[in-house]
Amino acid sequence: MEVLVDTSIWIDYFRGANNSQDLDLLIDENLIVTNDIILAELIPYLKIKKQTKVINLLHELKRIPLEIHWDEIIEFQVKCLKSGCGGVGIPDLIIAQNAKQTNCKVYSLDKHFRLLNQVLKVKLYE
Repeated sequence: MEVLVDTSIWIDYFRGANNSQDLDLLIDENLIVTNDIILAELIPYLKIKKQTKVINLLHELKRIPLEIHWDEIIEFQVKCLKSGCGGVGIPDLIIAQNAKQTNCKVYSLDKHFRLLNQVLKVKLYE
């Protein structure tokens, strides 16, 4: 199953921290996918740091299309609020929707995705 790697994992990986240790394995197994929202979060910082090689490598990853269904995003937010897990941002809800649409697991350090797993049954890479 493909794994949609969230921005938090990439940042951790680029910093050389240990929380993203499985990323090398996923890269070697060619299981990583990305989307435009994740790239939009990562690339500006990488451009400022003049990390052209990393940007080019990120652009080579399989990119899954974003098909945002706003009514579903609203319903996701309603379910989150009703279950007591407010504060989930729209970008995270869009990433969750994208993962569900494409049957991907989400690999993230963001606690919101643990909540989204409980409330919306978003599959997580663990």
